[in-house]
Amino acid sequence: MRKPCCEKQDINKGAWSKQEDQKLIDYIRKHGEGSWRTLPQAAGLLRCGKSCRLRWINYLRPDLKRGNFAEDEEDLIIKLHALLGNRWSLIAGRLPGRTDNEVKNYWNSHLRRKLINMGIDPNNHRLNRVLPCSQDSSYSRSVIPSELEKVKGADCEQVSDVGSCLENATRGLPDLNLDLTITNISPINIVEEEKKQSEFDACRETLLLFR
Repeated sequence: MRKPCCEKQDINKGAWSKQEDQKLIDYIRKHGEGSWRTLPQAAGLLRCGKSCRLRWINYLRPDLKRGNFAEDEEDLIIKLHALLGNRWSLIAGRLPGRTDNEVKNYWNSHLRRKLINMGIDPNNHRLNRVLPCSQDSSYSRSVIPSELEKVKGADCEQVSDVGSCLENATRGLPDLNLDLTITNISPINIVEEEKKQSEFDACRETLLLFR
């Protein structure tokens, strides 16, 4: 079992004071970061080692980059997130001066919503294809079943019912009620037709003889 980094009793919690920040800065400048387990006692701080590490990394280290994220930083975060997912420490390592906690918060508060507004799924970075159910008859006539098949499995949050989409898509099409039944031909009708044809041939031969 791993030993806890510090004793829970007699440990300050909550916001850091300016005097505590200065003690931590002075110690690390003189001795370096070293072991975070032993640093609080050596620096004269009644703080947990984890609290000292987070305070230094996220707020006090001199190479921290403050202010809003630039456009190139946003693009890099989006590209890295597509490759690495929610591995914020690896993403922050490619952004000098930015912390993993800062990058994670900026993703959840800004970049994720930005991708959604662009029609991109922030989880897999793929384009969402939503089938609009327009009431315009000219649009409905342009939708064919093959196109409906292409959007099968797409995110249809804006569509209340897939069945209604299909109904609207075919609403403007003409109703082609074609009777394709085959009439049965009776053998009696065939005999009568052959008889008429033979009589016609006999009359034609008679006329030829008298010509």
